[in-house]
Amino acid sequence: MKLPKLLLFFLAFSIFSCAKKEETTSFKFAVWTTADAKKSDADYTKEFKKYKDGGIDEVLINTTTDPKLLKRLVPLATKEGLKVHAWIMAMNRPNDSVALQHPDWYQVSKEGKSCFDNRPYVDYYQWLCPTRKESREHVLHLVEELAKVEGIESVHLDYIRFPDIFLPISLLPKYNLVQDVELPQFDFCYCDECVKAFEKIHHKNPKESHNTSIDMEWKNFRLNAIKAVVDDACKIAHKHNKQLTAAVFPYPEMADHMVLQRWDKWNIDEVYPMIYHSFYNEEIDWVGYATKQGVADLEDKKTKINTGIYIPGLKNDKELKQAILEAKENGAVGVSFFDGNALSESNLKTIKETKASLK
Repeated sequence: MKLPKLLLFFLAFSIFSCAKKEETTSFKFAVWTTADAKKSDADYTKEFKKYKDGGIDEVLINTTTDPKLLKRLVPLATKEGLKVHAWIMAMNRPNDSVALQHPDWYQVSKEGKSCFDNRPYVDYYQWLCPTRKESREHVLHLVEELAKVEGIESVHLDYIRFPDIFLPISLLPKYNLVQDVELPQFDFCYCDECVKAFEKIHHKNPKESHNTSIDMEWKNFRLNAIKAVVDDACKIAHKHNKQLTAAVFPYPEMADHMVLQRWDKWNIDEVYPMIYHSFYNEEIDWVGYATKQGVADLEDKKTKINTGIYIPGLKNDKELKQAILEAKENGAVGVSFFDGNALSESNLKTIKETKASLK
């Protein structure tokens, strides 16, 4: 029996619509994890199987920018049914053997101290300048080496920003700090290259500014320096048929204020805002609030949001479930958990059950 052409059209449209709906409503579960080259393949297979059995779909793996280790781990994770992202510490490059040969590559504070040997907050804060040609090209070279690895979904940028001008409020007591204003020892980058490039555009020296905290040209110069690195990294990732993703601060206005990171302006496929509510003395529903803010700021862009959840900041599995639902209900395409070591069997059981309830 032949079906009328109009009926065939509606059937085809219905099938297409359902497929499209499935594509747009699938919700991903990911986890950040740091690799150790000394671990055996059997140990990694066990770890990846644990994630998959617990409802995890994707792993963001920090190999300390080692493409050889990444090549080793991708097939192990893929075999267990996980997608892999290559997680890289971008502008903050602690113990980078190449960069350490070039002290002039490092960011300089308003006090005139270099991250090469005067590190703000913690010893692993060794930030490279995003303006200086050599340091930015070094970072982009590392991005490309990871992007070349077959089987990964994306190169995942972390620390793609400046050092914290303002710390999250709950961390201030740890450093015995009060940050009511921008403090010069945490204000970057005033290296010769940044000053020269800024003077060329704006005909003034930021070091001589009466109040750099309200000098919008100086702020935008630095925001644009990070954007330029991201945009170039995106071109590199796409050239190798990979996506570009990034871990970022909670939502664009906050990221702008705290770390000079305006991620709603970037050319990037997906961002993972680290909505770690406990860092900011907020309640669980703040996960939904911050997710919604980011989604709204990206309304006219193709960039997607994957909400980062800090496992040690949760009191129990009830809060874990609520955080996941807050992210989904406010427009995230998935959630990512920090980090793999912090996930208990109980957490994984909750994740799996919550995931099943969303279908």
